[in-house]
Amino acid sequence: MDGSVTRRAHAKVNLALGVAPPEPAGAARAGWHRICSWMSAIDLHDDVVLTPRAGVADAPFGSSERFTLGAEWAHDAPRPSPIDWPPEKDLCVRALDALDRLLAPRGVRVPPVHVRVHKRVPVGGGLGGGSSDAAATLLLARVLIEESSGPGSAPADDLRRAARSIGSDVEFFLDDDAPLAPPRPAIVSGFGDEIERVPPLALRLVLLLPGVGCPTREVYRAYDASSRPLDEPRVRTLARSSDPGAIAAGAFNDLAEPAARAVPTFGSILARARAALPAPVHVSGSGSSMFVVARNEVEQASLLAAARSLEADVVALPVRTL
Repeated sequence: MDGSVTRRAHAKVNLALGVAPPEPAGAARAGWHRICSWMSAIDLHDDVVLTPRAGVADAPFGSSERFTLGAEWAHDAPRPSPIDWPPEKDLCVRALDALDRLLAPRGVRVPPVHVRVHKRVPVGGGLGGGSSDAAATLLLARVLIEESSGPGSAPADDLRRAARSIGSDVEFFLDDDAPLAPPRPAIVSGFGDEIERVPPLALRLVLLLPGVGCPTREVYRAYDASSRPLDEPRVRTLARSSDPGAIAAGAFNDLAEPAARAVPTFGSILARARAALPAPVHVSGSGSSMFVVARNEVEQASLLAAARSLEADVVALPVRTL
């Protein structure tokens, strides 16, 4: 379509994820959790398309006419599920509205657009699909804003502020030094707002996608019942490794066992995966997606073959970190 802009929105995995106990009552962010995570994008991705819309430039903030949404599963999506949330709850629409409100005091507006998302990244699987879609939407919106209002009219700082206002993972996907490429790996700490880019390391993974989701709030509630101190040095030490074998053995996620307790069906699938595969099975984010690190292409193929015994529970596919 004329005027449309398109971008890939890559999924991510948490190669390591440490979580702190919740902030105490009276703290500025009471109940929130500090984290330290080694995160990497992978080559599984959604496609996000923004198309300018004519005739609604005067629609007010938050208007359903200003930013519209269409989301559908791509024909090659590995694990489709219902897309049943209203547009006003979608992170892409919320990101556009947040950016629009930030820019408006300077006389700059986000042009009305229709957002089309062709999804491949499973919903609610701990792979950051919605956050990545929102970041891609912000980056595409900047292209359209600068076409109409001039270079520099949508600064990176405003994109990051909009990202922080809608979700803790979104900012990871905004990489100023790689605006046309997937985000570089990073150690993400604080409340998801401290991002330290680290060198890329092309790892071969087998991604395991169960048909059950793990609600983030329930997983954190289970974690709070048995929380532990945040082990940030453990994350940083692992992120300095370049040995796939060491990474396979050392990867960890403080939310893995809480997710298994919070969603017993997922816990059973995780246990079966760990029994079936001859390598450590790790959990990404708050679940339910799992992954196995392979030392080389041959081992990746072997692990993929072993995962066939889990076909009733998971969809397995080979991916690479970026």
